[in-house]
Amino acid sequence: MVAPFVIVALNAVKSPAEYSANGPLSLPDGLHLDGLKDFWERVDFGQKLINSVVISGSVAVLAVVLSVLNAYAIGIGRIKGRPWVLAFFVLANMLPQEALVYPLYYVLKEAGLYDTRLSVILVFTVIQSAFGTYLLSSVLGAFPKEVIEAARIDGANKWQVLWRVVVPVSRPTIGVLLVFFFIWTWNEFLLPLVMLISNDNQTVSVALGVLQGQRLMDATMTNAAALLGVLPAFLFFLIFQRTLARGIAVGAVK
Repeated sequence: MVAPFVIVALNAVKSPAEYSANGPLSLPDGLHLDGLKDFWERVDFGQKLINSVVISGSVAVLAVVLSVLNAYAIGIGRIKGRPWVLAFFVLANMLPQEALVYPLYYVLKEAGLYDTRLSVILVFTVIQSAFGTYLLSSVLGAFPKEVIEAARIDGANKWQVLWRVVVPVSRPTIGVLLVFFFIWTWNEFLLPLVMLISNDNQTVSVALGVLQGQRLMDATMTNAAALLGVLPAFLFFLIFQRTLARGIAVGAVK
């Protein structure tokens, strides 16, 4: 996983002439930032970066909150028809996005949300929360009943049990979902490509795809685009890697 990233980073700081002469596996003779600068200016990468951060961050937070609420009702509340509800969420995870493109396009067009960041946030919040609900329902289904009963004896209502007991205990799992939702949404391409047609609303992944179609033979700029596209998600992963490790360790202990 590290080797491809290093190769892309090295090729991103080469000059086009050096890349053509020595190939993609050679070391650069200096630091050439023309490819990074040209890509940044060509696609207005600053605006694309803001769009991706806003969309991915909003989806991650909203999808986690929605997943927690749904899983609390299914896993601890034990609503009627629980197996069928979980089967519905599993089916939602298996549904390909290609099947959702036209219905979502039509609904968002009628609602006046087409070509807005809010439309993509709403769509991916629902999509990601389907997986989050299924996962958290399994975790909360095994939540110790003695802890919940003790909280209720102390006078806690349902909301207090959720936010003061269930959420703190489930924080490692919730943290893992938050990281995954952010990275998954960051890498989404098809639905943002269809739903965000304005240049000011497009995301980083869409900008990368459009660039490769226009500048297919410019290897230096393509590598620069790939580096700038993956670097924010990579940094986000490094920042929250302890959260991932802690969540996986808790799951292993359970």
